[in-house]
Amino acid sequence: MIPVAEARARILAQVPQMPAEWISIAEADGRVLAEPAIAQRTQPPADLSAMDGYAVLGSDVVSAGASLKCIGESAAGHAFDGDVKPGECVRIFTGAPLPPGTDTILIQEDTVVSGTTVVTTEALKTGTYVRRAGLDFRAGETGLQPGRDIGPRDLGLLAAMNVPWVGVRRRPRIALLSTGDELVRPGEALGPNQIVSSNAISLAALVRRAGAEPVDIGIAEDRPDALAEAAARAVGCDMLVTLGGASVGDHDLVQDVLGDKGLALDFWRIAMRPGKPLMFGQFGDVRLLGLPGNPVSAVVCGLLFLRPTIRRMLGAEDVEPEVRTATLGRDLAENDRREDYLRSELHLDAEGHATVTPFARQDSSMLHVLSRAGALAIRAPHAEALKAGSPIPYIPLTGMI
Repeated sequence: MIPVAEARARILAQVPQMPAEWISIAEADGRVLAEPAIAQRTQPPADLSAMDGYAVLGSDVVSAGASLKCIGESAAGHAFDGDVKPGECVRIFTGAPLPPGTDTILIQEDTVVSGTTVVTTEALKTGTYVRRAGLDFRAGETGLQPGRDIGPRDLGLLAAMNVPWVGVRRRPRIALLSTGDELVRPGEALGPNQIVSSNAISLAALVRRAGAEPVDIGIAEDRPDALAEAAARAVGCDMLVTLGGASVGDHDLVQDVLGDKGLALDFWRIAMRPGKPLMFGQFGDVRLLGLPGNPVSAVVCGLLFLRPTIRRMLGAEDVEPEVRTATLGRDLAENDRREDYLRSELHLDAEGHATVTPFARQDSSMLHVLSRAGALAIRAPHAEALKAGSPIPYIPLTGMI
């Protein structure tokens, strides 16, 4: 058995990065940027007013009581065309360009107005309430770097930079193949020795959240010909993920059958719990990741290995699972030689300090425990017993699985 970190590193070192494709920013939410986004304009394009008031010369308003003559108006989209001389001002509104000759905004709250005469009630510093040209960004500057997950605020920036198209990584196509005579799809009639197949549903959701496209290629019965035929349906995908059949039982056929069809196995078996029977290799033109058939093991391994693989294929910034530190909520016994990922309740106090409390039952068939968990508490191999109140590393699950 190899350690979790080594297994993940060996997978990440071998997966290819997806090519770039160009799409409209209207379709770019959630995609990973592949090319730098370069501003096509300067923002603001000119000096603009940050407040409603009067555009003035700073030299005219160094003290209160100055009297100015208002000679016009400037609004957003309707600039004042003339020049402003000493002793003059222009009525201006938020977002409007400063008229030539002006450099300061006298807000309307600091004035007494009578007809076209404007008297200041406060002294001002030159440049007050002015948004200088290029304050946000300038044409030619890089607004967003490759590897970023594009979100709503990024879309606003791209639009403001006048960037209608962006280069993003193509979504990897991840084939999901369930194995086992005992499996039926949700809603189908169940025989006396059958169970509902849940892994393909949960892993497909994990794949989507990671930024890839899941392709469910069905359920293969426990026969060599059925498994080989089903695996062949992964042609055109970027990775084949088998769900079950990766152990050493008489009905666990993935290694033997796909090995005869050209599977080059890199490793098999991880020193972890849940999820020891995990394999990785090359099957024809696609990488193969064999996850355990146990539902909880499959999802946990999906988080620890499949999600990072997809993120690496996308060239994303966040590849490795995020590990934080919390306070342990109950005593834990010493650990054995496998790295443990304990399904745990997560509590955040008013100051944001985290406490994780592992559930008493950690059976890897219990999906309701995984569904309730807010964190995976991590125990290193051969870790000593821990008392409640001790620090413990954990992976937050919210938004991940």
